Amino acid sequence: MPSLSVTIITKNEADNIRQCLESIAWADEIIVLDSGSDDDTVAICREFTDKVFETDWPGFGIQKNRALDHVSCDWVLSLDADEVVNAQLAAEIQQAIKGDSTVYEMPRLSTFCGRKIRHGGWYPDYVARLFPRGEARFSDDLVHESLQFPGRAKRLKTPLDHNTTPDLHDSIEKMNSYSTLGARTKMAKGRQSGLATAISHGLWTFIKTYFIRAGFLDGKEGFILAVANAEGCYYRYLKLMYMNEKKAD
Repeated sequence: MPSLSVTIITKNEADNIRQCLESIAWADEIIVLDSGSDDDTVAICREFTDKVFETDWPGFGIQKNRALDHVSCDWVLSLDADEVVNAQLAAEIQQAIKGDSTVYEMPRLSTFCGRKIRHGGWYPDYVARLFPRGEARFSDDLVHESLQFPGRAKRLKTPLDHNTTPDLHDSIEKMNSYSTLGARTKMAKGRQSGLATAISHGLWTFIKTYFIRAGFLDGKEGFILAVANAEGCYYRYLKLMYMNEKKAD
């Protein structure tokens, strides 16, 4: 049976990490890369593995690649701390690594403010996360990193459970953090923005999420999510506008 390493990056994930770790306790190796947690995250992780490393925070992509550098097994499953591998997906993963040496992607079913979201562009949300060691690396993006590999990924059928944004407070915090990282990424690529750009992108994001991608079918949470997505997009371009102005001074 080929061996499997699971990599997880963390910071202040005490509310999520135990459920994540319990769901992959069957793996041959668990590697956690923490970036300065001041809650019980590290202590909880050490209950499940002795391979817990503490480092600084350079951004999502670089951090996930740092975790890959500690892997020693044949295969890698990269998870976020708020993701859970249910029993059916675990069985499918164990079967997959017995076969072709290729990259696998899986659907992801996310929870927003207590509701599983099946529309608005959030599902099936395929993510490439399972791959032979050394056959793939993550992009160096500060946020919304992607797995880079040659060819096309095969697909697993069972969704990965994603327990993101449990409440509105968490949604607002993530929107603020991710919009800043997104603006910095665009700034580094030489992108420009203005008020009209921010407004138009935010408005289009709401229309796309709520109407075109049928977010309205997810009830009030679908509407709240569409607004949150629009706000995140609006603030990303607004922050970029101010970054452009500051650079020009």
